[in-house]
Amino acid sequence: MEQQDRFAGRTLPAPGFADDDGAAAPEVTAALASYDAGTADHLATLAVVADSRLLVPVVAVLGEVEHDERGLAHDKSSDMATVLMTGRDGRTALLAFTGDESLRRWNPEARPVPVRGDLAARSALQDGAAALVVDIAGPVRFVVAGDDLDALARGWRLARVGDGWAWIGAGAE
Repeated sequence: MEQQDRFAGRTLPAPGFADDDGAAAPEVTAALASYDAGTADHLATLAVVADSRLLVPVVAVLGEVEHDERGLAHDKSSDMATVLMTGRDGRTALLAFTGDESLRRWNPEARPVPVRGDLAARSALQDGAAALVVDIAGPVRFVVAGDDLDALARGWRLARVGDGWAWIGAGAE
């Protein structure tokens, strides 16, 4: 009872995805399928992915190990961490997923953290990654790297300009 009274009248801030059931948004699934089929270009697909909710996985990482009297190792502590993968070219990438199904296909034990595309990109850069890889285990893998990763991390938005696309910076709309 006493502990409940300490929190009376306080509210937790909404995470921004209150009604999220973890499923990939239909418009994102459609955009990635079009990209995979060759009927949508990278930037058109990125415009949809950038405006979507992504799931960044966190996994348990062993911190310390202790050994018992028989010499058997036991977890003493662990931490939760986002996942960086190293590609064949040596560059690292932060992983993100469009929905819980694609996340479970990659690692059923990973915990999803819902974030906007710009926050995922910003996290990738802060972790020293060169790319953000979306749905690495499929059904369609999508990579955001280079200038596109930088622009997305800044919170810029892709906009249709004539026959092409352009990044529009914050406050420029």
